[in-house]
Amino acid sequence: MKFFETSKFYSLKKSTYINLRWIGIIGQLLSVNLVYFYFNFDFNFLICNLVIFVGVLSNFFLIFSYKKTQLSDRSALIFLIIDIIQLGVLIYLTGGIKNPFSIFLLIPSVFASSNLGLRTNLLLVLFTLFVIILLTFFSKDLPNPLNDHFHVSPYYYYSIPVALIIALIFLNYFAIIFGAESRLRKEALNKMEEVMAKEHEMLSLGGQAAAAAHSLGTPLSTIKIISQELTNQLKDQKDVIQDIKLLSSQVERCNEILKRLTLNPSEEDSFIDVDINMRTYLKEIISLFKETSSKDFILNTDQDSNPKKFTKSIEIIYGLRNFIGNANKFCKSKIYITLKSNNENTEITIEDDGDGYPSDIISKIGEPYLKSIKNANKEKSGLGLGLFIGKTLLEKNFASVNCWNSKTRGGAEVFIKWKNKDLFKI
Repeated sequence: MKFFETSKFYSLKKSTYINLRWIGIIGQLLSVNLVYFYFNFDFNFLICNLVIFVGVLSNFFLIFSYKKTQLSDRSALIFLIIDIIQLGVLIYLTGGIKNPFSIFLLIPSVFASSNLGLRTNLLLVLFTLFVIILLTFFSKDLPNPLNDHFHVSPYYYYSIPVALIIALIFLNYFAIIFGAESRLRKEALNKMEEVMAKEHEMLSLGGQAAAAAHSLGTPLSTIKIISQELTNQLKDQKDVIQDIKLLSSQVERCNEILKRLTLNPSEEDSFIDVDINMRTYLKEIISLFKETSSKDFILNTDQDSNPKKFTKSIEIIYGLRNFIGNANKFCKSKIYITLKSNNENTEITIEDDGDGYPSDIISKIGEPYLKSIKNANKEKSGLGLGLFIGKTLLEKNFASVNCWNSKTRGGAEVFIKWKNKDLFKI
């Protein structure tokens, strides 16, 4: 599955949305309490604060229960509808469409129009229209004594919701247009960078293939000469001769592969496109680290009962490699990787025996550019980019990723889980 296709489902950053909600909630609290205690207006003070408290609870749910770092269209739609309902109830209790704060009803849909999908935007606009019309005909009176002095003609009264509806449609239309253009420009730049990276990779591979052909030329020639000598010496032993001929043919094949790669570095071998199972994924990644690392990798697949294969994904490989690479970097001597799977789910646990995540950043794991102020070893401290990239790539491929400190190994622990029905969609 292409990165740009999966990216379309995750385009609203959770932390930014949470901060905007806190600003709105604090503004509501200040407005309601200032009007009640300072200006001595009479309205349903306790019920208004209770409605605001609902917004506080929903924000805490986002912080502590919603583990992903980005909101999908569906999740964002649900929370934005909650925002509109919460604000709509407050305005209903304090004068309805006559309340000047009714203009804030436009904010959730306008905010979503530049970040989320067209269907989500359309649903939010329609829901906002419904709330505006509802508040036009049904609401409590303005807080006293303001209601005693607010008398306008029906023409002016009904012009308020008309103006809000026109502004809603106008702002959403332009935000959708500019947002779409921005996303297209970003996608074009990303694709350009991808092409440039592939070109660089091909050039690099060509140089490596030429160096490999040069370096392996001598040992392969030696093997070929020895095989010819053995053929002459053991020509009477037919069983041995067959093995020597096979060895000689494989030497020739190695020479041909190196020559082909040198002349055409963009040519791929057949194993790259084959479907593999999760056990093979992990073994391939671990084997790469073992070539350069002195650490002990312990892979446990005893509870892997699902041998089904699925399409090899560069994003999953890169995401898993980031987490295993982090464990390799920060462990003392051992990395424990456990694979569990059945007909329903596939789970991977990556643990190390290092110092674990610093306590001051563990609640923010998955955000980029994190820096612990408690980490004494500055050389080994990172910015969280590896975790951010790994978590984002895996979540874009339907995984749920949770990070905490291991209770059994003492170091960091990463728990990755797929539903098999989602894994096979990739």
